[in-house]
Amino acid sequence: MSDQAKEQTLAETAPDRYECRSCGYVYEPSKGDNSRNIPPGTLFEELPTDWRCPVCGVRTSQFESIGSTGSPSGFQDNLGYGLGVNRLTPGQKNLLIFGALAVGFLFFLSLYGLH
Repeated sequence: MSDQAKEQTLAETAPDRYECRSCGYVYEPSKGDNSRNIPPGTLFEELPTDWRCPVCGVRTSQFESIGSTGSPSGFQDNLGYGLGVNRLTPGQKNLLIFGALAVGFLFFLSLYGLH
């Protein structure tokens, strides 16, 4: 194995979100926790030891990593290629794909109005 670190995608380098297994609350590092004065950008691993779930009050040991969100899937070097869709997040790509399918279907149905 080489000495170079494995190249990671943007989604892999984004901070993970953590979900409470008791109540389903999701801690997002980009938002922090206003109720406990945790500033945005605080990673889950950096939370104080006395931090509890703001909804049900369980300890951090009851949280499970659910991965990151809102990051483009791909490598930083590849974001400039294509027609701009490389910069879209997975949710935006789904909206684009299924929106285009819906518009195409409506166009297809409108052809029945022509006689």
